[in-house]
Amino acid sequence: MEKDVLPRAWQSLLSSSSFIPVIVKTIERFHDPSWHMEPNIHKDFEMVYIKKGRAVFEIAGYPAEIGPNDIIIIKPNQPHKFIVKSEPGCEFIVLSFKFVNNFADRYSGVSLDDFLNFVRNEETGAFITLKVNQKNGIITILNRILSEKENPDIGSEFLNYLLVMELFVLISRALKMEWENSIKNKSPKLKELIQAAVNYIHNNYERNISLGDVARFVFLSTSYFTRAFKEEVGISPINYLLKHRVERAKELLGETDKKVSEIALCVGFSNQQRFNVIFKKYANLTPLQYRKKMNSNP
Repeated sequence: MEKDVLPRAWQSLLSSSSFIPVIVKTIERFHDPSWHMEPNIHKDFEMVYIKKGRAVFEIAGYPAEIGPNDIIIIKPNQPHKFIVKSEPGCEFIVLSFKFVNNFADRYSGVSLDDFLNFVRNEETGAFITLKVNQKNGIITILNRILSEKENPDIGSEFLNYLLVMELFVLISRALKMEWENSIKNKSPKLKELIQAAVNYIHNNYERNISLGDVARFVFLSTSYFTRAFKEEVGISPINYLLKHRVERAKELLGETDKKVSEIALCVGFSNQQRFNVIFKKYANLTPLQYRKKMNSNP
């Protein structure tokens, strides 16, 4: 019996993701302008890809015009209807999906972390749109999912599962890129995101957070986030995190009798030796020297 059913890259993705995407329904349709759809609500996410023609979605009271190679993702529980606006009609693919907990057999409205950090953001409203081209990897995989759905061969179900995983990796990347492009010329919004990242650091500095954790919180790539954060704050996100930890450690050294090893843990360092090195770098004193200095002051 084979031990490794999945490649290591897939095993890593599955083990690191709390929720795994599950396709509920896939359909391919063509409707002409005479087709009428009553407003309806779905409990799952719904992704629509327009292959040909033009249409308007009315979602939670907001119109969304979509045309060839547009993708729209409608969030759960949003009232919506579809109106065909072109002759001879509109050809499209609908994919409904939800997410299953990777560690328990239950379903949830949450998903791959990067995807949901963006989707759950109120900034995105009731729906999200993406512009792609016919050669885009997302479209290629969508079409493969449709073809595999009708394939009775052995292994088709497993292949479809991997395709769904790959689809959401690509969607997450595309959303991240579009999100970054949308805020490049919106200075106030970018300032808000950097402030949100600062607040995240202040609220989580005692945890073992990384640069990637903070960037994901505001749905930005680490490279773009690092550059934008440094331009706004003056130092890199990692240096800001370390400096904040040291400032908090100074307070604990001066106001408590906790051991240095305890304080190191309290401010997010699992290794006291590293804590000593970082503290001296920012305070020009070792933790013990700093405490002694504070205690000697009247």
